[in-house]
Amino acid sequence: MKRISKGAVAALALLGLLSLTAEAAVDVIPQSALIPSTTYYTDAIGGGIGAAVAWNGGVPRSADPIRNDDAFRGPIPLGFSLSFFGSTYTEFFANNNGNISFTGGISAFTPTGPQGASQPIISPFFADVDTRNAASGLMHLRTDIPNEIIVTWDAVGYFGSHADKLDSFQLIVRGPDFVIPPGEGSIGFWWKDMQWETGDASGGTGGFGGTPAAVGFGDGLSNGKVLEGSIEPLISSVVRNHHIWFDPTLTPVCGVPGTPPCGDGSVPGPATLILLGAGLAGLGAIKRVYRRT
Repeated sequence: MKRISKGAVAALALLGLLSLTAEAAVDVIPQSALIPSTTYYTDAIGGGIGAAVAWNGGVPRSADPIRNDDAFRGPIPLGFSLSFFGSTYTEFFANNNGNISFTGGISAFTPTGPQGASQPIISPFFADVDTRNAASGLMHLRTDIPNEIIVTWDAVGYFGSHADKLDSFQLIVRGPDFVIPPGEGSIGFWWKDMQWETGDASGGTGGFGGTPAAVGFGDGLSNGKVLEGSIEPLISSVVRNHHIWFDPTLTPVCGVPGTPPCGDGSVPGPATLILLGAGLAGLGAIKRVYRRT
């Protein structure tokens, strides 16, 4: 198979965005549903963020069993049955690039909207995470709580091997038997300090520019729910020091005293929606085996 550079793969993805004309069904999650916070969920419950994840698939570009670029781990048992976009899953893949997926791992590094992934996907911050720099943190997994998994990207750097800026974010997924406290939900996104949003191979420089990170959910068929401002500049500033909970229908949990309302009906601008409506063609190019130069 022909090997191409990561920059070339990103260019192919952009061509896919421009050529794809089919319109996906994408719901927008308003930014007003975000709740200010400065900690991880695990800071409140105790017990830490779990062990660092050793990769077993993808394109790690590293001999280190933990530090990697575009690798993933899986399949990993959920420990429960998760209903997601009408399908039920009992295992998942933890992907280094800020997301988890079902039915297969994902090495894609440039987001075209989570709904454009070729597998069902949950993306607290889908971007080009690169943990090969010794100053970067790692992806961690905690599974000791019944009916709950917690994946944390703790102070991670970005491609290529940069650690001058670091992102810290966490994903919580709960099974149907988890007793959910008031004001929480079945799925949670938690962000602490978020200092970058774009890797170099996604058109970025110094962590910004190009195609920024995507935040949301996708069914693997170009349909999904994404946070307002996803794949727009400064999405890192939008989510920094916030969290959000979703119910089993992926609707933000609202109406809790002291939290903001769940939106005023605002939506992203046309340029964002064009990007959100694209996906399979561009991500299909990304998902082919490649080698970074």
